[in-house]
Amino acid sequence: MTTATALLAIRNLDAGYDGVAVLHDIALSMDAGEFVCVIGANTAGKSTLLRTISGLVAAKGSISFQGEELVGRPSHRIPGLGIAHVPEGRHVFPEMSVDENVTLGAYSVRGASDLAQRRERVLEMFPRLRERLTQAAGTLSGGEQQMVAIGRALMLSPRLLLLDEPSHGLAPKVVDELHDTFLTVSRTGTAILLVEQNTTLALSVASRGYVLESGRIVLAGTSAELSDNDAVRSAYLGL
Repeated sequence: MTTATALLAIRNLDAGYDGVAVLHDIALSMDAGEFVCVIGANTAGKSTLLRTISGLVAAKGSISFQGEELVGRPSHRIPGLGIAHVPEGRHVFPEMSVDENVTLGAYSVRGASDLAQRRERVLEMFPRLRERLTQAAGTLSGGEQQMVAIGRALMLSPRLLLLDEPSHGLAPKVVDELHDTFLTVSRTGTAILLVEQNTTLALSVASRGYVLESGRIVLAGTSAELSDNDAVRSAYLGL
């Protein structure tokens, strides 16, 4: 893969908050439809990376998406390019119904003619949500709220789905369900960039990955290569 043909190409990226650098000289790329993960410790800068792609963090360098430069672009313009971001912590609108939460995901494409079909695809993927369409999202379990957050993002029909710690705080059974969901989404042709502390989950679903330490990418390779790497096995897989 070359950055010239990549769906997402990040080069020489520095980013941080209030003048404090968090990411340093990041280089990362991925093709259309590819499933890539970023693994690392809790303070490695994984969430900052996704927030920077979404235009929520000041940055220097280049983030190219389908040939469009994202650095300096207002964050509210990013979804319209085909990038959907599921932040850590789910962030549903608790007093709104499940249906209202999911439908909000299509706000930036509200004129699209296929919104009903998009909604139906989400409900087919998450049948539990169909049973709870009129229920307030804040009354759902953590796993169900994560389904709402992912379903809301999929209403955009994104070219790229950014997933930030989707398994955090969830029961193992729900994590297994999400594992299957991510693979289903990937098979539709949607590219996924997943950041996870759950390294086992990340490497089981992604085709390749990057290791982020203290804001710098220190390793990259296929998921099989990273799983077999002694440093990764010791630091992140507990082996």
